[in-house]
Amino acid sequence: MPNHLVYIIMDSCRFDSYRSAATPNMDRLGMAECRYSYASWTSPSHYALLMGMVPHTSPKGVFASEVYKQDFAKWIDRLGIPELSFKTFVPHLSLPKVLQDLGYETIARVSMPVLNQLTSINRYFDDYKLMSNHNDFVSMVKEVEFFEEEPRFYFFNLGETHYPYMLSGENLPHISGVHGVFKDLDTSLKKENDPAEKTFFDDEEMQQLHKQQITCVEYVDSLLAELYAKCPPNTYFIITADHGELFGEGGYFGHGPVMHEKCFEVPFIEGFCPH
Repeated sequence: MPNHLVYIIMDSCRFDSYRSAATPNMDRLGMAECRYSYASWTSPSHYALLMGMVPHTSPKGVFASEVYKQDFAKWIDRLGIPELSFKTFVPHLSLPKVLQDLGYETIARVSMPVLNQLTSINRYFDDYKLMSNHNDFVSMVKEVEFFEEEPRFYFFNLGETHYPYMLSGENLPHISGVHGVFKDLDTSLKKENDPAEKTFFDDEEMQQLHKQQITCVEYVDSLLAELYAKCPPNTYFIITADHGELFGEGGYFGHGPVMHEKCFEVPFIEGFCPH
């Protein structure tokens, strides 16, 4: 039977937040790398990830096509299917489509409203759900189950590491992300002359938010032991992020319309489920 696949996206988790966190359970999977996302915000990055394009390295002196080839060839080892190749992904360029064709049950649980089930990112999933709670990795873990002779693909988008990094009602500064902006655009435009709406976080608030993201990484890690215990030995894990985050560097906060290396640096860990 092909290997099961669990793909975890810690939304907005920049690499140095991961590196500063205590992550004993992620460490059991293997050594984390600093890699680079293909986009600086959630939706386009997830589309790239679900094409089968994992966060990339950045080698010099080689053709970009060689990097793509090596990344797609790695799916042979991850899934234990020797006949896989880049051509397997053509023409749909969809990892869940490839897995469906191979007999996988494809299951997604997402936290970000911009990835809701009405968007096209839902295509080729047998079971796709936007969680009602922004921070509900614990419920995702509880829902996981495996069956004999049925390979499964679980795709998790975690909101815990995404701004505002709330775990239990912390008193942290708050502004809207892109979904909130879209939802409240008419109201916010009416307030465009309100100076309170344009106040930037100070250095202390930036540091507070960065530390809270690190705390959220540690919280996510704490739930992995329960998840590992539910997974068969032939379950392959990928844990990464869709993009990074800015905490005041270069005068930026957040991600999206930001061109800064910290917005693209993400952790990347992969390996078989440790038992």
